[in-house]
Amino acid sequence: MKLRKQGYGDANMIGRNIERLRKERGIKQKDFIARIQIMGCDMNPSSYSKLEGQIRSATDKEIYVIAKILNVKIEKLFES
Repeated sequence: MKLRKQGYGDANMIGRNIERLRKERGIKQKDFIARIQIMGCDMNPSSYSKLEGQIRSATDKEIYVIAKILNVKIEKLFES
């Protein structure tokens, strides 16, 4: 498992939780991005990495799709 090169930013509240949940499920980042794209969100690897690293904000559609893929309630993404 790759370690994060940079610390987390503060542009969103969910990136760290998304990363943790994705890794707990054993889903590689590239596979996760592919699932996001299949569900209708146009997201490239750089944009997704910035979302996980809390360097950019997440849209409502992205949050919805990510929660669906992870099979969690949206609220779970916001837990601290």
